[in-house]
Amino acid sequence: MNEAELQKLVEEISIKAFGRPFVHQVKINRRMKTTGGRYHLDDHHLEINAHFLEAENRQYLAGIIKHELTHYHLHLLGLGYQHKDRDFKVLLKRVGGSRYAPNIGQGRRQQRKYLYQCQKCGLKYPRVRKINTRRYFCGRCGGQLRLVEHLN
Repeated sequence: MNEAELQKLVEEISIKAFGRPFVHQVKINRRMKTTGGRYHLDDHHLEINAHFLEAENRQYLAGIIKHELTHYHLHLLGLGYQHKDRDFKVLLKRVGGSRYAPNIGQGRRQQRKYLYQCQKCGLKYPRVRKINTRRYFCGRCGGQLRLVEHLN
């Protein structure tokens, strides 16, 4: 799906679900990883995550577009357009938009570089950062922690 087809789809969804036209631009953002889309307050354009345009993730696309259009229409009407606002929650539920972007496996995982182990009970603690073993102790038994493995 290219930007012209996406623009047409967003305009159709806007009329059908909201009864109001979408008169701004839709862009495809290939850098997004964990979010489905973004609404820009300054020039009112929408960005949609390119990963949701792929065939295996297309079933989530309408919900994401409705979510971003909810921000768009409420902001232009001067109503509460933020996630925390009641206006947003009510309209999103009414049009059937998705509240959260589904996880399609694009997020980053932090690498666990350090593995600590309790000397008393043997409980293992994988950590991203190094910890001070004289200050921190086992949460289960209070035993002393020691560095077992350091991965680079």
